[in-house]
Formats: sequence, C-alpha cells, structure tokens
Amino acid sequence: MEWKPDKLAGIPVYQQIVKRLEQQIVSGELQPGASLPPERVLARRFGVNRGTVSAAYEELRATGLLQSWQGSGTWVSRHLWGVQQMPNWYKYTNGGAFLPAYPLAKRIQDACLDSSIINLAKAELHTSMIPSMSAEQLGGLKHMHLELGYAQPKGDPGLRAVLSEHLAQHYGIKADSEEILVTSGAQQALHLITQCLLNPGDAVAMEGPSYSYSLPLFSSAGLRLFRLPQDEQGIIPEALVALHREQRIKMVFANPTYHNPTGIVMSEPRRAQLLAACQELRIPLVEDDAYGALSLAGAALPPRPIKAIDQAGHVLYVNSVSKTVAPGLRIGWLVGPRSVVERLADAKQQMDFGTSSISQQLARHFLQEASWQEQINKLAIYLREQQQAMNAALETELQQYAAWNRPAGSYHIWCQLHEPLEEQELLDRAIREGVVFTPGGVYGAEPGWLRLTYSWEEPDKIREGIRRLKKVLQMSKR
Repeated sequence: MEWKPDKLAGIPVYQQIVKRLEQQIVSGELQPGASLPPERVLARRFGVNRGTVSAAYEELRATGLLQSWQGSGTWVSRHLWGVQQMPNWYKYTNGGAFLPAYPLAKRIQDACLDSSIINLAKAELHTSMIPSMSAEQLGGLKHMHLELGYAQPKGDPGLRAVLSEHLAQHYGIKADSEEILVTSGAQQALHLITQCLLNPGDAVAMEGPSYSYSLPLFSSAGLRLFRLPQDEQGIIPEALVALHREQRIKMVFANPTYHNPTGIVMSEPRRAQLLAACQELRIPLVEDDAYGALSLAGAALPPRPIKAIDQAGHVLYVNSVSKTVAPGLRIGWLVGPRSVVERLADAKQQMDFGTSSISQQLARHFLQEASWQEQINKLAIYLREQQQAMNAALETELQQYAAWNRPAGSYHIWCQLHEPLEEQELLDRAIREGVVFTPGGVYGAEPGWLRLTYSWEEPDKIREGIRRLKKVLQMSKR
C-alpha cells in the first residue's frame, strides 16, 4: 500500500512529506541523482494541494537533500556527503521577526519579473506616466545644492514644509511640519506603526478583504488580525463596536478612498461615524490614502480624508508619491501627533538613518515647483482610458464567467467568478498561459475573487491578457 500523509496526525502535512522523503534518501531508496515527480504529480499521489508539496520540496532544497533547475525538474542531490554539516537554511529563512511573503504573493512576485507574461497584477504606473526630468530641468536643480549626507530623522525640513502646504491645499489636512514624518514609502510607515506602537498579541482590525492582509509585516509583529465587514459605503462602524467588545481591538487600519482591492469609496457620513466610534472606544485609526488622488476623468471627487475631519489627533494618516508620481523615489509620509512622530522618527533613525536625501529633495522639487495638478489631471485621463480598455475586454470575453465593478478611481477592478476555483491551480494555469493577476485570497477574500490591475500594461496587452484569462477559465470548466 502506497504511503500517504496522515491529515489527522497533528503534524503539518508538508513536514510529514519532508520526513518521508528524508527517510527514502538516507536509506538509499532514493539514490543521488534520482529524479522526483513534479509537484503536481506528487500532490495528486498524496492527495494534497500543490502548495504543500512545494513547501516540502523547498525545505529539502534548503537542507541540500534536493536540487532543482528550472525546466529540468527536481532530483536528489548528487553531493550528499556534506549534507549533515550544512545548516538548515529553510528554518533560518522562515524564522526571524520579519516573515517571508505568503506563497501566493511570492508566486505572483516571481511571475511579475517575467517580461513575457502579461501583467494584470502589478500595481504601478506605466513608465510613460512617470514624470521625467530633462537635462534642462536637472540643470535647474543646481540651486537646490543637493545634500548627500544623512537626512534628519523626521525628514528634510524643506520637504516637510512643502508637504504641510500640499496636504492643506489638496487634501484639506492641516498639519504642522513637526507633525509629519517622511518615510521610505508608505509601507515603511505601516511597518513603524506595527513595530513601535503595538505589542505582540495585540488585536487590530481592518476591512475584509484588505491589501493590508497581504502584508506579512502584521504577522511579523505578532499581531492578531480581525476582519471588519464593509458594504458599498465602507466599514460598518457598529461592527467595530461589537468586535472591540469581544477582542479589545487596539488599532484600526482603513483604506477609505478607492479601497484596495475592492475600489469602495467610504461615504462622508460613514467616515464621520467611523471616526466617532474610534474616538468613543479610544482606538487609534490608521488611514491609508495611497490612491486618494487618483479619480478617473469625469468622475465625482471622493470625500476628504478622515484625517481632515479629525480634531482630536485620533488618526494617523499615511500617503506617498508612489502611486501618483514615481514609486522609485520611495517617498512616503505619516501625519500624526508630535509624540507619535517623535517616537517613530527615533525608531526610523535606528533603522536606516533617514530616507534618502536625494529622493526627498527631488520629491520636494516636484511637489513645490512642478505642476502636481497637471500630473493628476494627466493620470485621470490615462487611468480612465486604461479602465475602459479592461472593461471592454471583460464585457467581450468574461460575461459568462464573472461579474465585476467599475470603480471611480485607482488602478484595479474587483472581479468575482460565477464558479469559484482553487486559487493556486487557477494562478498556475494563468501564468503558464502567459498572464498573471492577483487572487482575492491574497487579501483575505473568499474563493472566487480576483484583482485585475489596469495601470501597467498597454490597452492591447490588457485585451490579450483578458483573452488568455478566458482561455484558462474555459479549460478549468472542463
């Protein structure tokens, strides 16, 4: 009788597979150089999903027992004489305080590096939409006297002053420059919050689904994540009150404008209600506004950020230039009470001695002297045309397979399959077919949801990508 893992044994299935293959290798049943079955074949044989076999193979590769080469498969190492002296790098690389990316997310990241694959997952602007600086413009920067030393912990004073004006003019947020911390992108701001303001075991709440769910930094900090339901107007405040009663929530993370991945815009009354609930419960609210400025041309503008109506300092506001100007600058910022900014600036100083001085000065130049509004207007037209191309392709190719929304801004369409499919299998088939997307499970959604991103590829590629996705769904129904 062929061996199979015991799913009721209380030992992770992938570890049972690791132990079984180790025994076969050590006993000589599997000789050095022997070829192992592909992950899909072994998964079918053991009655498990492919990801489980993939995890087992990965650990055995890290110990040196197995070797793999793309296109050539996996085999028993031909040099087993040194294996017992090797550290188990799998245990090291999956340990530590900062956890690795989740398997689905890692699979998507790897596929995004392949330029032959149509990319409906990459949440970046096409390079043609990133402002470039001509030789004349760069020559005009001489008056800036670019500083190449370490930056101040809170950020360049000039940039923080410009941000103070920028936030007031474009977002309705009144913040003194001392209440602003410049970070290396918005994600570093979130990392600082989780590491400095919360403790392992603390319960935090966020929309379900949520982009934040896809970030291992929350698990790395040992936080317990709880889902807040939302409707077409955003988070339901009453649900926060009930959840806090059960779990003693310490912090709420929200993405109220062009929510990633659903595209929902929280209504103005709901924003006030959520803020009031957080104030009543004395819970800080972290507002991620990465997409807030990205309304499509002709669409109604969203309400002001929650931070704009925060009079008591309950909201920590996070934003960046990554989605509107240039991700490569790695410039983000956090707005909050001075005591919080001081605490996080101290931690940031220990972490990286401050955000790149040159990036800060270039960001200051753009926000201060270049036409911010011109860039936003340009993006509004571009994103509308990109979304129209994807909508047209979806209507032509996928009406019998899925339903989707038409958000008024941002980079993404949130799509629901009529018949949910196993996500890992669907993603693998799509990548083999030459298209990559983001399964909803990455964001904590139920099976059958997909995030389709239209900001990166040209319209012809978007249409071809949707055609390829249709082909994958057709094959999956057979």
